[in-house]
Amino acid sequence: MASTVRVAAAQMTSINDLSFNFTTCSRLVKEAAAAGAKLLCFPENFSYVGAKSGDSLSIAEPLDGPIMTKYRSLAKESNIWLSLGGFQESGSDDSHLRNTHVLIDDSGDIRSTYRKMHLFDVDVPGGAVYKESSFTEAGEQIAAVETPFGVLGLTVCYDLRFPELYQRLRFDGGAQVLLVPAAFTTVTGEAHWEILLRARAIETQCYVIAAAQGGKHSEKRESYGDSLIIDPWGKVVGRLSDRISTGIAVADIDFALIDSVRSKMPISQHRKPAEFWRSASASL
Repeated sequence: MASTVRVAAAQMTSINDLSFNFTTCSRLVKEAAAAGAKLLCFPENFSYVGAKSGDSLSIAEPLDGPIMTKYRSLAKESNIWLSLGGFQESGSDDSHLRNTHVLIDDSGDIRSTYRKMHLFDVDVPGGAVYKESSFTEAGEQIAAVETPFGVLGLTVCYDLRFPELYQRLRFDGGAQVLLVPAAFTTVTGEAHWEILLRARAIETQCYVIAAAQGGKHSEKRESYGDSLIIDPWGKVVGRLSDRISTGIAVADIDFALIDSVRSKMPISQHRKPAEFWRSASASL
């Protein structure tokens, strides 16, 4: 494995048009490849954002369907790995889908999948009411996969608010880089997006690549944007100048920095095991 490797995080405004979104993704893949990136991470709902809640059911399909096949071909033709977070995979019945993070290698093969665990059932203060569970099945398995970019931990959007998932990816899965494709609302993004991402990077001593939807998707839906790449010390090392423009943020993953941060502050040695907390909590 090289001592450093270049990665990129896409920022885009997907709409309810599969062809339009694929054209945008294709252009961003070309930009990332030209910049020397070996991995490009796309945001949640990269291929489709419905005009209203539940619209995505109409285009949900299996991972061997025509939509994902096009993106697999794109990865192979461009010789680049793609993180496709928040793909609308068919669920167990016609009224549900799975919000699936798909990792594709530079040969166009699916290397790993993760189905979003934490579903966005939230009454956003000053915003809309969301009920993702009304049309989405929650996943039950974490995913950490070895790649040329280190061990990647796969998550999706609202997962970001649940640090135990990221702790598991780091300390049980050996993750070195955490992927957080997202479509945060403007209200929650302004309040919490960057601080949560930097917290996850700091507490796991991992790089975090957070590709974001940004801008107005329809009359009823808008996303915060601000795609970020953050190092294990919590420093932002990749960011677009405009948080809602379409483009890519580029940075280098430095494996020596990961090792340095972890050796100088060895939290993996200092953290308490699960048995300790069961005993310590017995009197509560």
